[in-house]
Amino acid sequence: MSAVAPLPFAPAAVVFDMDGLMLDSERAITDCMVRAAEETGHALPPSLWLELIGSAEDACRERLAGLLGAGPADALLARADALYETVVDAGVPHRPGIVPLLDWLERHALPRAVATSTRRPLALRKLRRAGLLERFHAVCTSSDVARPKPAPDVYLLAARRLGVAPARCLVLEDSPTGVRAALAAGMLPVQVPDLLAPDEEVRALGHRIVASLDEVRGLLEAVVAERRGDGACARD
Repeated sequence: MSAVAPLPFAPAAVVFDMDGLMLDSERAITDCMVRAAEETGHALPPSLWLELIGSAEDACRERLAGLLGAGPADALLARADALYETVVDAGVPHRPGIVPLLDWLERHALPRAVATSTRRPLALRKLRRAGLLERFHAVCTSSDVARPKPAPDVYLLAARRLGVAPARCLVLEDSPTGVRAALAAGMLPVQVPDLLAPDEEVRALGHRIVASLDEVRGLLEAVVAERRGDGACARD
């Protein structure tokens, strides 16, 4: 990736997507969908699962229903959900860099929230099993808003619950859908792609794209150091 522009300000809060950003769940979800499709007798193109990354449950159901019909789509999703339950119970692995980033944010007393397209009961289970739930001041889900991503609702709710103006919030996302939601909310998104590489249309949105959460921490360290005026000595 080319050099990433520094952050334009030191954020007053950081809002995290969950699946594919903090948790290595996109691979698990995709694997469960592929297995469920095979078990229910549907030959679907691999590109379909990438298209669904970052989409809310209702959007996935609508897309599959358009291809298979409502009944078969519901049966496929029910089987995928059953397979995924086993993964969640075992604890979805972290994405690299999430714990050091959260440690840094805690040391600097920056408020933190989750804004996810996952329904609330499942989101809380996943965060709890992964040992991350207590590290956030708010968890906002698709159950809590009228419109899922790419609408800005869940991000605006996160800002309200943290008591921080949207324009002062940094958003961390892996999917184009989430980036569009953050931009619509008037927030500053940084994308950390997982399975879905940004194409030209996504890059044209003009946001920052980095390779890892460690790079996100570097951007934050740099802007805090600049604000303090003490250069590299602020790095910790």
